[in-house]
Order: sequence, then C-alpha cells, then structure tokens
Amino acid sequence: MLRVARFDKVSKERFFEDFSKNFPALSQEEIEAAYNGIQLPKRATTGSAGYDFQAPVDITLKPGETVMIPTGIRSQMEDGWVLCIYPRSGLGFKFRLQLNNTVGIIDSDYFFSDNEGHIMCRMTNDSNEEKTVDIKAGTGFVQGIFMPYGITIDDSAEGVRNGGFGSTTK
Repeated sequence: MLRVARFDKVSKERFFEDFSKNFPALSQEEIEAAYNGIQLPKRATTGSAGYDFQAPVDITLKPGETVMIPTGIRSQMEDGWVLCIYPRSGLGFKFRLQLNNTVGIIDSDYFFSDNEGHIMCRMTNDSNEEKTVDIKAGTGFVQGIFMPYGITIDDSAEGVRNGGFGSTTK
C-alpha cells in the first residue's frame, strides 16, 4: 500500500468558529469537549479502503433534515491524490443518509487554505420511510478514500486555493 497522506486536527480556534456557527445551542464547554474527543480517522480492518470519520457530538436527523458537521479534521496529502468523502454504507443503506454534494472532494491544496482545510460534511436524512437517524458522538458517519487522479497533457492550471466550496471558481 502507498502511504500518501496524514490526518491532523484543525486548531481549537478554527473548530470553535466553525462549530459554534453550525451548533449555536451548544455551550463553549460542550464544544471544547467535542474538540477534545476528536479522533483521527482510521480504517477498521486491514482490507478497508475507507477511513472512518467520527461524529464529534450526538446528532439526530429527522426525515428531510440537514446538518453541517464540522469534523475537526484536515488532511495533508501528496500531489496527484484526492480524498473522496462518502456516507458510511450502513447509514446510506438503512436511512438514505446522504452528503448534500453526493461525494466530497478534498483536493491536496485544501490543507493550506485560510480555514486550515477543515473538512465539513453537510448531511441530509433523505428517508422516504420516515426513519430518524441517530448518530452518537464517536460513531463513524462518513468515510474517506484516497484516490490518485490524472490531469490532461495540456493542463495549465496556475490558480491558488484559498477556501472551500466554490473557492476555485471565483
């Protein structure tokens, strides 16, 4: 196996800023506990392709509800690699839990953005069976898979990333 990347936590300041925006009802103590409890993504078995990202707090999603989950995680990877984020298979199968952008694409240069490359996942319970999704803190909810990619022979990209969603088209 090629070793092409590593995971780190974002700074406490970055996590507090992003988490308080998306979970305004939580106290500073609860956000601090969530930050302190962050585990770096891991594979469950030697044959697993995906690195499981754990929920930083308990999350309940009723059918049709959406939540943005700051993971507290960033990933530094070699050029020519991308981290693809997918819902954990069981949550998608049992509850139709979906990433709003279907697949998260974390580019290698995202790590150096002003937001520290903070990986955030907007999830929707797309249940058509009226099932509520309960995800306990410390439970895997998405998985990340590192993939190599190619570029065209005549590629001339020179831009520099600074941000997340939509930052490369500004």
